[in-house]
Amino acid sequence: MRAYKPKDDVQKKPYYTDRFYKSPQVPKSTPESDELFSADLEAIKSKFEVLDAYIQVGQLVVYINPQDNFKVLELLKNERAYSQLSEMSAIDWIADRGGFEVFYQMLSMQKRRRIRIKTFIKKNQAINSVEKLFRSADWSEREMFDMFGIEANGHPFMKRILMPYDWQGHPLLKTYPLQGDEFAAWYEVDKIFGKEARDIIGPEIRDTARVDRYDSERFSLLGHEVPKGTKVTGDEPKVKEAYQEEGGVFLIKKFDRKSSVVIDDPQR
Repeated sequence: MRAYKPKDDVQKKPYYTDRFYKSPQVPKSTPESDELFSADLEAIKSKFEVLDAYIQVGQLVVYINPQDNFKVLELLKNERAYSQLSEMSAIDWIADRGGFEVFYQMLSMQKRRRIRIKTFIKKNQAINSVEKLFRSADWSEREMFDMFGIEANGHPFMKRILMPYDWQGHPLLKTYPLQGDEFAAWYEVDKIFGKEARDIIGPEIRDTARVDRYDSERFSLLGHEVPKGTKVTGDEPKVKEAYQEEGGVFLIKKFDRKSSVVIDDPQR
C-alpha cells in the first residue's frame, strides 16, 4: 500500500515542475523462478540477443535491440501463444539517456501470462511498425508519433491522431510546457479568426488555477466564487452572470437569472 500524503495544498501548487521524477522500482525476480516464463525467454534467446530480463509484478520483462522488435513479437505471437498486443507506447528518457524506451505489452489468454517487451531508441530514431502483426498497433503507433514524435517505419498512415495535423510539438515530451507554448495559446484564434484578431480575442485560457464557477470544489459558492486555496469568509461579493451578450439575439427572448425558475417537483 502506498504511503498516504496529505493533499490539502495540491490546489495551491498548480504549477508542478518536477517533470523528471522517477518512481521507485518494485522488487524483481529471475525468469527461472517461473517455468512458463523461463521457456518463453529461452525461445527468444535462441534467435535474438536479450539485453536484460526479469519478472516484475507477475510479468516477464525482456529488453531487446530495436531492430528485432517486429521479429520478436512475431515469434511470441506465432510460436509462444501471445496473441494479443494490449498496449504499446514510449517513455521519454531524453534528459537522462538521449532517447526513448518503447514497450509492447503482450497477453496470452491460453497461458494466462503477460510479457512486456522493451527496447531503447535514440532521439529522432525510427522503429519498425508492428501494425501488420497486430491491428491494435495502428492507433497506438500513431499516438506514439503524435505525443512523442517517434515514427514507425512501414505504418500505412503515419499521421497525428489526437492533435491537429498541423500542430507543432509533441505534448507528452517532458520538455513540453505544462501550460502549452505560444503556438498552443494562439492556435484556435489564429485558425478560426486569423492572427489579426489576437488583440481583440486574446490567448486561450490554459491556467489550471483559474476561477471556474462550476468547479466541483467550489460548487456550493455558486455566484460567490473565490480563487482556489483562498480562505472562505462568507462575505464574498456576489458575482453577476448574464446568459446573453448585451442587446440579446434576434428573435430570442433575453434570459437572466431573475426570470429562471427552480423546479422542486421531480414529477412535474
